[in-house]
Amino acid sequence: MGALLIVLDVALLALAFYTGYRAREVLPFFPIPEAQPPFLAYVPTLSLHVGVVIFVLYISRLYHLPRMTSRFDQARALVGAVGIGSLLAMGMQELLFKRTIFEIDYPRGMFFYVALFSVIFVSIGREFHRTLQHYLRKRGLSRDNLLIIGTSRIARDILQKIRARPELGYRIIGMVHEGEKNKTQIRGIPILGVYTDLPYLIDLYHIEQVIIALPNAKRAELVELVTLCQRGHVDIKIYPDIFAYMAGDLNVDDLGGTPLLTVRDIALRGWKLSLKRAMDIFGASFGLVFLSPLMLLTALLIKLESPGPVFYSQIRMSLDGKPIRMIKFRSMRQDAEKHGAGWTIPNDPRVTRIGRFMRRTSWDEIPNLINVLFGQMSLVGPRPERPIYVRQFRQSIPRYMERHREKGGMTGWAQVNGLRGDTSIAERTAYDLWYVENWSLWLDIKIILRTVYQIIARKDVNAY
Repeated sequence: MGALLIVLDVALLALAFYTGYRAREVLPFFPIPEAQPPFLAYVPTLSLHVGVVIFVLYISRLYHLPRMTSRFDQARALVGAVGIGSLLAMGMQELLFKRTIFEIDYPRGMFFYVALFSVIFVSIGREFHRTLQHYLRKRGLSRDNLLIIGTSRIARDILQKIRARPELGYRIIGMVHEGEKNKTQIRGIPILGVYTDLPYLIDLYHIEQVIIALPNAKRAELVELVTLCQRGHVDIKIYPDIFAYMAGDLNVDDLGGTPLLTVRDIALRGWKLSLKRAMDIFGASFGLVFLSPLMLLTALLIKLESPGPVFYSQIRMSLDGKPIRMIKFRSMRQDAEKHGAGWTIPNDPRVTRIGRFMRRTSWDEIPNLINVLFGQMSLVGPRPERPIYVRQFRQSIPRYMERHREKGGMTGWAQVNGLRGDTSIAERTAYDLWYVENWSLWLDIKIILRTVYQIIARKDVNAY
């Protein structure tokens, strides 16, 4: 599949160069002289462009992408790599071909079109390759034999997630137990042996991937396991211990010459906080203006179906655990909570017909833009909960209140990873804390794009 990707990139870059050449003749943005050189005169420049861009893609490791790389991360990396490669090719063209025996002039207008179509065509080619790869993996082709070391809850969770994502391309051969085997299998996967059997098992089953799922293992034990697994071309992955999980991106501070590792660093401060607020104001203002006709139609449909107000406001906990009144479209009957608060259940009779559509598409949450504009919420952040649930969760979920170090969001990292509604609060909190400690502008943009995509495609998975 790797060779196919290179061949695909070469063909599409050549096609992009030709399309750019023709676009300069057809499109009116960049005027051309009456006598444009024939396309064959640009063959040396075409070869240079293709070669340089492929080289930049290679050194950017875009031919060695992790299996879980999202479309948006890949697209951002492709734009940067193809753009840099195109600029380098243009500079080398000036040195190698313009003032030499070739005397090839590479017009700026043509360069613009070539770079633009290169980004578009390569991105389309990558999506085609990704779809083809997922198709083959789901049908049992192009898969790597995988061995999981450990039988704890973490190992079982990893097993379940791999089974739910056949497009990742793993064939789970078995699991390895810490000591004597007390079970023959876990969830249908056989336990093949103990730690000391690893070299034999790797050779016998032609193992290509090993996941060490032992979060509480000692360092010496992990070193020993890695040593036992280092055979042939085995790729080894280790589930991090609690310190590595909490740390995220470690920062080193200095205290009078003594280095200290910063474990929990608040990412949003200073100019970052101002940048996020500016994006919230722009996004909320644009959304309210652009969507106002649809919001007006929704209000009319709500009033026609059931008596009561159009909007439903509810107390939620946002920044620093302070209460806010979150605004939503009313999706239930007016007397829905006469017996007290409770989670919504499938086919809940309290939900109106228009309410079912709004909940399925998350349209009922659009009025949250008002909260965002007033600074009570953010476009992206941990989803705010009701006070009654916050009091429950803070007693049972470690570090739960730390998710309130940032404003609650209309969408968040947990939500785009499938943790919506009645899902694991502990897992949702872990995703929220990771977001709080690893914030970036690109991360917010990616979460917004993934949210829009999942709503349109009606998908709730991790790979977008």
